[in-house]
Amino acid sequence: MTINPIELQKHLSGAEYPASKDQLVELAERNGADDDTLSALRKMNGDNFDGPDDVSAAASDRG
Repeated sequence: MTINPIELQKHLSGAEYPASKDQLVELAERNGADDDTLSALRKMNGDNFDGPDDVSAAASDRG
């Protein structure tokens, strides 16, 4: 499933970077992310992300 980058960023509203994967998943859960978005975040390669572009790239490039 392809993750919509705009929707992804909506679910990460309020994120402070750099952020860990766990912090981003927790924030997305609080912001009402759906299961597909949460799954994509959990499957990202890497543990820390410097900004929204890093997260979008990692979430869409999860093999």
